[in-house]
Amino acid sequence: MKKSLLFSWIVALVATLGSLAFSELLHFIPCTFCWYQRILMYPLTILLGIAVYQNDQLIYKYVLPFSIIGMALSGYHYALQKIPALKAFETCTSGVPCSGQYINWLGFITIPFLAFIGFTLITLMMFLLRKDA
Repeated sequence: MKKSLLFSWIVALVATLGSLAFSELLHFIPCTFCWYQRILMYPLTILLGIAVYQNDQLIYKYVLPFSIIGMALSGYHYALQKIPALKAFETCTSGVPCSGQYINWLGFITIPFLAFIGFTLITLMMFLLRKDA
């Protein structure tokens, strides 16, 4: 089994469990963009878990669209939080504002930033898997 495949599954699993901990244990209400990111990350936990079990080296074909779109979405979400001028373009009009920050560790680590890192790591690992396949 390729280490990049196992690492990708662990990243997806940690991201999924982390998002559930934020909402279920810490009672952070997800905004609209947070839900979209969850919709893209949660299936990766299942797909990559099955791929690890079956040693499916071709899973990158199915994972890359999710992870690349997730990178773009979480990157935009993070920009909404950190670039004040972008708040004029915020699409979250009901419920929790997408520019809100439940956490702000070290002045730059927010939940969308963590999602961006997760999607980026998965994307990089899938490109490595693709190269070796």
